[in-house]
Amino acid sequence: MRHVAFHTLGCKLNFSETAAIARQFTEHGFREVDLDQQADVVVLNTCSVTARADRECRQIIRRARRRSPDAYVIVIGCYAQLQPKDVAAIDGVNLVLGTAEKFRIFEHADWLTTRPARVKVSPISSAVDVPHASSVGFSDRTRTFLKIQDGCDYTCSFCTIPLARGTSRSIPVHEIVAEARSAAEQGCKEIVLTGVNVGDYGRKIGTSLLTLLKDLVRVDGIERIRISSIEPNLLSDALIDFWASTDRLCNHFHIPLQSGSDQVLKAMQRRYRRARYADRIEKISALVPGAAIGADVIVGFPGETETDFEETYSLLVDLPVTYLHVFSYSERPNTPAAGFPGSVPPADRAVRSERLRILSARKRRLFHESMVGSVRNVLFEGEGRSGLTEEYVRVNVKSDHSLEGKILPVAVEDADETGCRGRVIADERAREEAA
Repeated sequence: MRHVAFHTLGCKLNFSETAAIARQFTEHGFREVDLDQQADVVVLNTCSVTARADRECRQIIRRARRRSPDAYVIVIGCYAQLQPKDVAAIDGVNLVLGTAEKFRIFEHADWLTTRPARVKVSPISSAVDVPHASSVGFSDRTRTFLKIQDGCDYTCSFCTIPLARGTSRSIPVHEIVAEARSAAEQGCKEIVLTGVNVGDYGRKIGTSLLTLLKDLVRVDGIERIRISSIEPNLLSDALIDFWASTDRLCNHFHIPLQSGSDQVLKAMQRRYRRARYADRIEKISALVPGAAIGADVIVGFPGETETDFEETYSLLVDLPVTYLHVFSYSERPNTPAAGFPGSVPPADRAVRSERLRILSARKRRLFHESMVGSVRNVLFEGEGRSGLTEEYVRVNVKSDHSLEGKILPVAVEDADETGCRGRVIADERAREEAA
């Protein structure tokens, strides 16, 4: 039996696509192994949001080669689409596939015997299909990432994603519902809806994210629906109202901010301003009390002054945001921002990033501590003694047996920045009944 190893960089959408490709290999008789094990084929699904992601891609390829020097190395994903020649030039790479080609690996019938690097990358305009992708049966059996949309029609001045993934495209509602039913039949309790711009779902096919959610909450067996990320300008009152009306949608929102300065938001070509962002957060806080709210923030964007940064910092201090994903601005080729004046020195970017990371750690810890003394429903994973609340907070418990795949009430007793600890109430009841 031949062996294949996978490694995924970047977003949850990439993870769902890797899972779909892994199933193709299984169907062709391959057995999946870890990257650090001996493999005949290595598939690396790349990200290219930042320069760091590019460097990490090269490091992973070299790591795979050290463990499996004779492996056939295939590189797919955003970095492969944007910089195919650079990827092909990395020692050990055999095949580079673009966005339109990555789901058709086995159509390249001679790829196992062709050793020199080959590049199959079409212009991004040729990426018109939306191949299905879910992580059902891949890694975690209790929750699955379900792709509903790909590409983006926005023109944010710092972003390469439209160049790497093309225009916004959606999978029809009935097909997504069918995949959710299949996930439920295989024991998944939670689905995570992924895409590049999830809030834009359905616009070109006469439907909407709200319509999709109304159908998905009726799927038997799926107890939780989580949305990976949604733009603030697409988070409508109707969507928040529906979110608050159903217990199937997790009390967890991830809403990119990028900057709290209107001047910087305008330069970024974002489709909202700070007042709109604050209004969305405050509405969520009022209608979904106790919700976890995450935000992406970019610091050091060209032209960002100390005053601009302080506007971002003060906004995040005041809003009930519970955690931050902080990125130092990274110049990306072929984006308008790469040529903007007012470059912020790397040392200043680092200082601003650190301030926000400290703020995030403080907010995250306070949020976790607010759960102490409460009872939370936890979906247990892996060996079944650790799992996630609706709010995406990690909870660890002590138990005499595996709880994997179960959603159980847990009394939260302690918390820190990393998560919470508690006791399973169901275990307690069982011991009482046994006594």
